Amino acid sequence: MSTVQEQRGLHWFQALAGDARPQQGLPASLRVADGELAGQAVRYLAVIADADNPFPRARNGEVGLLEGWGLAQAVDEAIEADRDQVHKRALIAIVDVPSQAYGRREEAYGIHQALAGAVDAYARARLAGHAVIGLLVGKAMSGAFLAHGYQANRLIALRDAGVMVHAMGKAAAARITLRSVDELEALAATVPPMAYDLDNYASLGMLSEVLDVEQVTQPSGADLARVQDALGRALADIAGSPRDLSNRLGAANRAASSQVRELLRAQW
Repeated sequence: MSTVQEQRGLHWFQALAGDARPQQGLPASLRVADGELAGQAVRYLAVIADADNPFPRARNGEVGLLEGWGLAQAVDEAIEADRDQVHKRALIAIVDVPSQAYGRREEAYGIHQALAGAVDAYARARLAGHAVIGLLVGKAMSGAFLAHGYQANRLIALRDAGVMVHAMGKAAAARITLRSVDELEALAATVPPMAYDLDNYASLGMLSEVLDVEQVTQPSGADLARVQDALGRALADIAGSPRDLSNRLGAANRAASSQVRELLRAQW
């Protein structure tokens, strides 16, 4: 996982939000602030590591109970505040999340509901006309990514070995599939959905853009400008596009997904 020392999500949040004051009343593991980008109102949202999180399994940037409900609250507030506005603020989800929080307390207190609340809020925001962009600056793993970023109209990723997308970490995937990590990586070389790298993920049609930056953990001024330009392009593209996620279909490596959808439509 991204270490607490790296805090990619926090550093990119600070760079993008600038002097905007983070919202109060949210868990310490969340950063939310309103600003402006490309002439549009935006809300930046990030999950960060909190060594003092009352839930120990959510201290390294994982998305747990507090984070799931906190994200839902922050997105819901934007939906309500802009309900009668012609131009609704965009939501920029800054993604560096190593996993959902695994723990007995999390399961007992309904982490599935907390994360579903975040997913639902992002989806309702997108369908209500808020442009939603996921900016992948670190790990985008498992249920954490589903809750924070995956419902975006557009996904933009930074090209770096530390930026990974998958359903689970390599060690866990190796155990589940009864392989070694080396064997898992060999399999991933021939089966794109099993891979962790961005090129394979992009081949599935999921990313709208992959950006090269100089300092992925501590963005330079040039890095910030490059990302802001990409976010601006994505906002312009979203403005003239459907609110659904159909833009992710059509890639060669998702031909089976398209075929299944066609068969389901024909039968239902």
